[in-house]
Amino acid sequence: MEATERLVAEAAADPAAARELVIVSLYPRDMNIYGDRGNVLALARRARAHGFAPRVVEVNPGDPLPEHVDIVIGGGGQDSGQGRVAVDLAARADGIRALAEDGTPMLLVCGLYQLFGHRFITHTGEELAGIGVLDVETRGGSERMIGNIVLDSDEFGEIIGYENHSGVTTLGPGSRPLGRVLQGAGNNPSDGVEGARTGNVIGSYLHGSLLPKNPAISDFLIGEAARRRHGAFEPRAETGETVLRARESAKRRPR
Repeated sequence: MEATERLVAEAAADPAAARELVIVSLYPRDMNIYGDRGNVLALARRARAHGFAPRVVEVNPGDPLPEHVDIVIGGGGQDSGQGRVAVDLAARADGIRALAEDGTPMLLVCGLYQLFGHRFITHTGEELAGIGVLDVETRGGSERMIGNIVLDSDEFGEIIGYENHSGVTTLGPGSRPLGRVLQGAGNNPSDGVEGARTGNVIGSYLHGSLLPKNPAISDFLIGEAARRRHGAFEPRAETGETVLRARESAKRRPR
């Protein structure tokens, strides 16, 4: 049965499936520090506000991916955690790359941002191979970049987050930055940009959590997922006053 026919059959059997979005939380057991789980919670809540039925599936090392993958989201961890998931990620690299090439929206923060690049060389010289979804490379640095960060983005406007990393990431020609740094460090102390974009895949060092303070990025992920799975996206959610106050507060706080 073709994919479209299968979805129609599912919707007929279960009307809720017509509005389902499957959010894969990638490696939450090992890659979930600095509030990264908040991104999953915020994304699911925003999807419900847009009228969808989000289903969060946690995928840890050894777990299979669900049959439908609408959004992939992952966070950061210690070097030891990265080492544990790097082996599993390499084993499923072809499937992840196929999803990315097919337009599946993804948000990878910090440690998984690094592993979705070509490689991460730790401060001790250990090399962790990445899967090359993003055209980036990272080396462990001696300077820790930490504090509130503000970006300017052509697509998402002003992006507010919190960075805490010593990885020094450089972009190749196959990826473009998520945004230009207005306050903070970003990918490295010298380039003046933060994050990486290839297709619908976003990599970033912005914790905080990122999505509660940046609903425009949530709407991008949800919108791309909805168009791929259901054929259309009509925004319904609004940005509340609480979000606006949180953004302004973060911008005012010193690094």
